[in-house]
Amino acid sequence: MNEEHYDASDIQVLEGLEAVRKRPGMYIGTTDVKGLHHLVWEIVDNAIDESLAGYCQNIEVVINKGNSITVKDDGRGIPVDVHPKTHLSTVETVYTVLHAGGKFGGGGYKVSGGLHGVGASVVNALSKWVEVTVYKNKKIHFIRFENGGHTVEPLKVIGDCEENRTGTWVTFKPDPDIFDTDVYDYETLKVRCRELAFLNRGLKITIRDDRDDEDTTGETFIYEGGISEYVRFINQGKTPIHEDIIHLEGEEDNVFFEVALQYNTGYNDNIYSFVNNINTHDGGTHEEGVKRALTRVINSYARKNGILKDKDESLTGDDVKEGITMIVSCKHPNPQFEGQTKGRLGNSEVRKLADNVFAEGFEKFLLENPEEAKIIVNKAMLACRARNAAKKAREITRKSDLTTTNFFGKLSDCKSKDPKVSEIFIVEGDSAGGSAKKGRDSMTQAILPLRGKILNVEKARLDRALGNEEIRTIITAFGTGIGEEFDLSKLRYDKIIIMTDADVDGSHIRVLLLTLFYRFFRPIVEAGHVYAAQPPLFRIMHGKTRKYVLNPEERDNYLATLKPEVRARAEVARMKGLGEMDAEELNETTMDIEKRVLRKITVDDCVAADAIFEKLMGDEVEPRRDFIVENAGYAINIDI
Repeated sequence: MNEEHYDASDIQVLEGLEAVRKRPGMYIGTTDVKGLHHLVWEIVDNAIDESLAGYCQNIEVVINKGNSITVKDDGRGIPVDVHPKTHLSTVETVYTVLHAGGKFGGGGYKVSGGLHGVGASVVNALSKWVEVTVYKNKKIHFIRFENGGHTVEPLKVIGDCEENRTGTWVTFKPDPDIFDTDVYDYETLKVRCRELAFLNRGLKITIRDDRDDEDTTGETFIYEGGISEYVRFINQGKTPIHEDIIHLEGEEDNVFFEVALQYNTGYNDNIYSFVNNINTHDGGTHEEGVKRALTRVINSYARKNGILKDKDESLTGDDVKEGITMIVSCKHPNPQFEGQTKGRLGNSEVRKLADNVFAEGFEKFLLENPEEAKIIVNKAMLACRARNAAKKAREITRKSDLTTTNFFGKLSDCKSKDPKVSEIFIVEGDSAGGSAKKGRDSMTQAILPLRGKILNVEKARLDRALGNEEIRTIITAFGTGIGEEFDLSKLRYDKIIIMTDADVDGSHIRVLLLTLFYRFFRPIVEAGHVYAAQPPLFRIMHGKTRKYVLNPEERDNYLATLKPEVRARAEVARMKGLGEMDAEELNETTMDIEKRVLRKITVDDCVAADAIFEKLMGDEVEPRRDFIVENAGYAINIDI
């Protein structure tokens, strides 16, 4: 910019909702499929807020033909009178003015999930069109907005309704010029609707997909047991060690806490926390307070009842969490969130409040249920012994000098020490490992061949896992440590790439590795560092051209682009396993960053991921068989 001509005309002022359309990421995080679904939650959150205030019992979410969304609620209905500041109807104000809503202390809502009052207006800004119908005062009111929130005409009455009928219906069509895709995923919406029903006891949420002519009823979620039923849902396929789900709740200083928990025979903890229905993935003060109380109360009970002797060391947080499934739900009138994704509650006063409420209820439960208390304490004591046994094995993984440990000759590390450009291929078998070492870019690509299948950590405690040579090697190579010592900033590779054959054995090894990563290195998965290589299934040769494709559909599509005479001469070969490829072939098809195809492994829904790993890798045979039967039709490229 020429400084001599820098004046007021160079400063752009964005009116109304233009700022949202200009920088949508600031308001909904992203314009990919995640942002698309976020629009739905902005509207649903408004309906949930009516429920939290005690006025809404039913919410319905409908995916319409053409991928527009309708959200219906039977709350009070958005006010329809003229707003004193904007001189527009309140409905139009809420949908066209940023930070206009009942969530800023005006008495509209005591607790709110949609915190910033921008939800409705942001959805309007990012939509092709929006229609709002309000049932209130025996009248049906209607307004329509188009092209990013422009009012077609002011709010008008279009009919009469029953005297006691109230509520708001919103239909919107996301703007395809803004989003990468405008196609909604029913499963994604269903999972969140079910979660919201668990978190709001007695609230009925229905979801329906009208794009499918056969699905006219949809699914309805209503849970009178609230988060206790959520714990039971998560524990499907697990074996509880005590029958009753412990459900505690209380309120201090206008902050309401609810905790439900149950222990199972497994070795992993599943703790999920929420604030005003928002999933706090990174925890926060509410979760810290409950965990602190859990550790203290179990230690105190064990000492007072002689289960822990004077000579015994105290149980740690990890000991008392082994095998626990817990939901922590906090309703706060003024939550302060931290972190890039707002996934952590920061209110310092909440830590003590959560501790007090949980400790009081949990102490009472242990005293009144001595049999269950003894089972829970004994479970933690076994975990304590296993933790001590794991200490020696962990020492090996702490060594950071890769040249001294040499990983038993396995790891061929890359020359670069910059994690941003380094990547590690975990390769199935020595044969494929040998080809990968020869075909790699040794500056940035490390190779770690696996000899056989690694231990299934779903069925093993940490001490046994650390006794497994393959797992120790992986832990040392990553450099992050595990458990309480885990530090994501020490990860030595930006990409961890699983490279296995496209057959049954390869799939099994991939699932074993993903189970290991999910249980021991979950932040690595959540941060998007884990990938699966996609070796091609077919090679097509014609003349001097060599083309690799991933599946039969790609093969057929490519062949269809060739001239008939070229197609007739084309040679189509089914690719061999990784171990049968030479170095050049492996590099060209699977490792060259310019040509390869990688599939990023993501975990958007930890509850669903946990359930899948439990089904596939747990002790129960029946759920695994049911899963295979249900999903067999989706399996492709199976070698028989």
